[in-house]
Amino acid sequence: MTNMKKQCVYFTASLVGKKHFLTNYMTIVNNLVQKGCDVISDHIINMTPEKVDTSTKQERLSYHTKMERRILDSDFVVVEATFPSMSVGYEVSLALNRRKPVLILYSQGEAPALFAYHESELLTSEKYSPDTISDILDDFINYVKGLQETRFTFFITRTQAHYLDTVSAKQKIPKSVYLRNLIDRDMKRNS
Repeated sequence: MTNMKKQCVYFTASLVGKKHFLTNYMTIVNNLVQKGCDVISDHIINMTPEKVDTSTKQERLSYHTKMERRILDSDFVVVEATFPSMSVGYEVSLALNRRKPVLILYSQGEAPALFAYHESELLTSEKYSPDTISDILDDFINYVKGLQETRFTFFITRTQAHYLDTVSAKQKIPKSVYLRNLIDRDMKRNS
């Protein structure tokens, strides 16, 4: 077995949203751990809004310094963004500013508005379910590790996007996997 450095992942999500989506948060964190990642998540999993509200100014400043250091030391950032949070948006901005790849995950509705149209090779938004999260994380980890030869980004129409959402949900696979499979089938047919 090759002795490879564990990928360090900074996971973040809404503290307020934790009361609705803790199961989702834990599914993501557990999947990352199962994939051999070292996941920084205690600031979300072990924290409560009440603890934040009662912290002193010095404690908040200390937390902010620690959060910045954790983002800087991480290989990439994973965000569960189903429940909106301005502080999570701030963390994403910090990560992108430090050239860290960021995966925005959401389980309901559309991609978060602030990230849906942000053009950066470092930012990926994906709708997920318990059935698709493992493949989505595999794809992103491989991208971060540089195992994917090329990242290809292009614009599609709303109709095409809707179709892609529908077919990936129906087949319970990430959109990127569907598109790769489509290309592979066409390559086989044309060779």
